[in-house]
Amino acid sequence: MAVKILHINSSNIQNEQHQRFDAKYYVIDDFFTSLSKKRKFAVATLADLKEQIVSGSYIDTYTTKEQGIPYLRVGDIKPFSFDENEDDFVYVSPDVDKKIKIRENDILVARTQATIDKLGTASIADVHNSNWATSQHTTRIRVNENKISPFYLLAYLNSKFFKAQTALASHGSTRVEFTHSQLSKIRVFIPKTELYDDIICKVKIIIENNRTANSLIAEAKGIFKKTISLNNANTKQSYFQTDLQELKEFDIWNATCYLPFFADNEKELKTKFETVELGKITDIKKGDEVGSSNYDIYLNNQTTDYAFIRTSDIVNHEIDLFPDYFISQDIYKTVNQELQKGDILFTKDGKIGQTAIVTEVDKAVIASGIARIRTKKNNYNITSEFLFIVLSSKETGYNPAIRRTVIGTTIPHLREERLKQIAIPVLDKAITDVITQKVKEAFKLKANRKLLISNVLDEINAEYLKYK
Repeated sequence: MAVKILHINSSNIQNEQHQRFDAKYYVIDDFFTSLSKKRKFAVATLADLKEQIVSGSYIDTYTTKEQGIPYLRVGDIKPFSFDENEDDFVYVSPDVDKKIKIRENDILVARTQATIDKLGTASIADVHNSNWATSQHTTRIRVNENKISPFYLLAYLNSKFFKAQTALASHGSTRVEFTHSQLSKIRVFIPKTELYDDIICKVKIIIENNRTANSLIAEAKGIFKKTISLNNANTKQSYFQTDLQELKEFDIWNATCYLPFFADNEKELKTKFETVELGKITDIKKGDEVGSSNYDIYLNNQTTDYAFIRTSDIVNHEIDLFPDYFISQDIYKTVNQELQKGDILFTKDGKIGQTAIVTEVDKAVIASGIARIRTKKNNYNITSEFLFIVLSSKETGYNPAIRRTVIGTTIPHLREERLKQIAIPVLDKAITDVITQKVKEAFKLKANRKLLISNVLDEINAEYLKYK
């Protein structure tokens, strides 16, 4: 690694607003100052371009999904879009101050994080999530659209230009934080019109593809749930009885496993439909741990690197293209995972039951907390896409997985042999085909979205790398 030496006068440190004394701050500042002088781009600070920069608010009183609106926190902000997994949401009253609500084309940035490497991811609101509330650890940026497009700014705030400038953030005792004054100092480089307009056009398609794909998956789930129509799907009881024979057969001595909410649903499914165990129609293999010493971050990653996918990196049923960590091609070859298009991912440690489908554009290695499920040829007309919907539905995926989960020394854990026991219903071919087609279309859009994201960021990052 090259060592950069920079001479800073003590007067410069004293005159700096926060009197920063960390070397990286001045190295990054010098880089962007030098780049500004080259005049290869139009240059402006966020303070010049904003209409408003506002943080959300702390709210500790939650309500139900039916009575409230989603309350966006740092973990919900992913590159280019929010994580819309409802299991992770908390909901607050729709009567919260309108100042902390987002509207269409507002950009939300993670303002605080545990480490500098994770700071600075940006998402944008569309019509679907307009009017959601935001927490105190997020910052909403509303731009002056006469000066800059929010779609270009969204791309820029997910680029290496912005990631490099996260060094401007303050380091607290436990967290890294972007204050409003520091965020306002972020320099935005605006390219020539042709590239600028091209990026805007692609980002709009990225947003549209995300919404359409998620809607198609929701439609497929709706068709599946209506077809199986389990009577006990929402029945919860805090007391029940079972017998010794059932305890022996299921072989998990945990009262939760035998709650009617879990046990009766499975019995009803097997009574209403022919079912086949997941392990009989799939090949299941868990991921690998590559060791934190082999991690690298987005700012340093190379084109040959692979995304290292942990349970938190499955977002909206897809692999996050830009997770916290990447690994080299050499490390990739040692684990020999060879994920394929159509493989289903299912989280089995910690955050149980998150699902995704691998697309042809994914270049990733999965951690040991994720199981790779590959559908084998079968006589049941069960496709990868149909199986994905079964495993993504609470009644037939999440609940059976939770029923079979045990608590290890620190985290919940679902063993592969237990995962293989999950019952998969065999439905009429016409229903299976409709579900399969909707999911195929959804993931075709997701794959195209990922290609566009990579293309947009390559276009911006190429300019960064020229002067790095």
